[in-house]
Amino acid sequence: MKRVLLAAPRSFCAGVDRAIDIVEKLLEQHGPPVFVRHQIVHNDHVVKRLEGLGAVFVDSEDEIPQGAICVLSAHGVAPSVKEKCEQRGLVVVDAVCPLVSKVHAEARRYADSGHLVALVGHADHVEVIGTRGERPDATVVIESPEDAARLDPEGKPVAVITQTTLSLDDVAETVDALGSRFGDLRRPAADDICYATQNRQDAVKAMARSGASLILVIGSETSSNARRLVEVAERAGATALLIDGESGLDPDLLTGQETVGLTAGASTPEELVALVLRSLASLGYDELEEVEVAREDVHFRLPREVAAT
Repeated sequence: MKRVLLAAPRSFCAGVDRAIDIVEKLLEQHGPPVFVRHQIVHNDHVVKRLEGLGAVFVDSEDEIPQGAICVLSAHGVAPSVKEKCEQRGLVVVDAVCPLVSKVHAEARRYADSGHLVALVGHADHVEVIGTRGERPDATVVIESPEDAARLDPEGKPVAVITQTTLSLDDVAETVDALGSRFGDLRRPAADDICYATQNRQDAVKAMARSGASLILVIGSETSSNARRLVEVAERAGATALLIDGESGLDPDLLTGQETVGLTAGASTPEELVALVLRSLASLGYDELEEVEVAREDVHFRLPREVAAT
């Protein structure tokens, strides 16, 4: 019997839900266009749908007409970006995930108390660029244990913060490498790691333990957390593929696979999961079992600019 193991939790997290909700409500209240700096979340399907409603995604606030609405994406921005928006007279609406805002606050607090801030993450990720921008002169991005071995704090105490879309597993080796060098290291709080990232990775491991030899991860190439899910599945001993959820499944990928695991990154809409489930069912995978590792009941309040109406 061919079966599908379906990860729970999967798909949208509370921060993504909130960010998309903000753009939709602004479009309802003000009509298009609503300008969004950077992709609101890293999912091509979501971005195209919002573009169809009248959202305009730009790479820089310089591309937005003076006085227009500018939504800041869920990933966060440096203070210098907000300053430029104000100088241009833009109406700024902050869709930054509250968990990212918390890490920004920690960066400021540690730097202002004399620490060198070791930011564990991917230097080219938009979230890391924004966080580092809080105190660029006092923040060093650490991508690996090798980076940790080379860090020279020049006598300053070291405090560690992390990119939220990594898991505890992702950062453990690098943080331990820092800890072995700096005995009084201020380590990141467990809740610096996004709960949704950790839960989705735990569900992937559970599916691999439950016999999924192939794990399909629905998400875009630009999504850090979706790509990490592929890596977690591979580390757990499964074959893993990142798929967009809309292109249809190549039956050849499923040859010899009795049990297929299915999950979706935190910026992937649930409707794409339903599409892939239908494709799998049409190929004979008609036994479905949910693998639940946690229940999420997290909701973030909307900013006053959209909550007031």
